[in-house]
Amino acid sequence: MSADKRIPVTEETHKTLHDLKEPGQTYDDLLTELAQLRRRQELAARFEEMDESREKFVPLDDV
Repeated sequence: MSADKRIPVTEETHKTLHDLKEPGQTYDDLLTELAQLRRRQELAARFEEMDESREKFVPLDDV
């Protein structure tokens, strides 16, 4: 593992993270989990946009 880094957060953010953290889970593990969740949500949103745009296309056979 690389050197530890400090990420400044407000007391409110620290409390929120602390409340989300499972017993025995590190903050690193929690932040990794949250980052993965964010990536999945962004990917799902892209797929949803693609699916919505599909409705705008007409099959070539219909042209």
